Amino acid sequence: MELTTIWFGLIALLWVGYLVLEGFDFGVGILLPVLGRTERERRVVINTIGPVWDGNEVWVLVAGGATFAAFPEWYATLFSGFYLPLFFILVALIIRGVAFEFRGKRPEPSWRARWDRAIFLGSLVPAILWGTALANIVGGTPIDANHEFTGDLFTLLNPYGLLGGLTTLALFVTHGATFLALKTTGDVRVRANRLVGRVGLVAAVLAVVFLAWTQQTRGDLPSALLSGAAALALVGALVANRFGREGWAFTGSAATIGLAVVALFVALFPEVMPSTIDPAYSLTTTNASSSPYTLSIMTVVAVIFTPLVLLYQGWTYWVFRRRIGLNQIPPDETGAVD
Repeated sequence: MELTTIWFGLIALLWVGYLVLEGFDFGVGILLPVLGRTERERRVVINTIGPVWDGNEVWVLVAGGATFAAFPEWYATLFSGFYLPLFFILVALIIRGVAFEFRGKRPEPSWRARWDRAIFLGSLVPAILWGTALANIVGGTPIDANHEFTGDLFTLLNPYGLLGGLTTLALFVTHGATFLALKTTGDVRVRANRLVGRVGLVAAVLAVVFLAWTQQTRGDLPSALLSGAAALALVGALVANRFGREGWAFTGSAATIGLAVVALFVALFPEVMPSTIDPAYSLTTTNASSSPYTLSIMTVVAVIFTPLVLLYQGWTYWVFRRRIGLNQIPPDETGAVD
């Protein structure tokens, strides 16, 4: 197998890791004003992701760095053509991170309410824009013979791209609700369980339409099978949630997002950014890649350090595996993320 194919697969797996892990972070942030009806309940919701949200964001940094090193032409075209959406995502992530840190600095309800809105918006914007960006990458964009993006922001806001954004939004909210049902006790857990069944149906409809549209335009048999597996995983998650099996429900929602992302990358391969102007202008794993020597050095580094990073993050989740309830949030606490 060629190194370009291996690195395309590794980048796809990095995006799977990011969207699965950060997906429930986004879902929890969006659901903060919905499931946190009192100050202490909101602190419960925030503290479910308090120890892990910043670690989950590392995945997108590694994915961006790997793309820059392995496929510099892909990186250059992507980050120049998608500049505004990526800028909005970056600003939203910064605002959300600041909100987590500053929310508990003062006790006034108005102060905390402002930062709660920041957490909500800082989660909502990326949840939509990541799906829109991914859909446009797979669906194709206007790229000329010099591998330069010739469109603008409104080019990306096409029906397929917007459907992709709504699909990731619904999937992340469902994923976040299953995570909250798994990680909390009491009324928050009950409301999260109830919400999974409602929003999960919306996510299922959107995901089926989006993946079917993808199959019609770019799909093949392997991506079709992966899309079907993603649909079955979501059905399994909803059934497990219905019977109160939160662990299996969360596993199913995670598998849904992971399989759907893999299906999109499989449908995309061997191209990395298809051109809607002329297929000859498309970026592929071959014409967008670095030199074989660069890829060889990167492969050695990845083999050494990737298992260490995975072990560390797995250990973090194991340490903070217990459920959180109101009994862990005394009334006199500041509300800071633990």
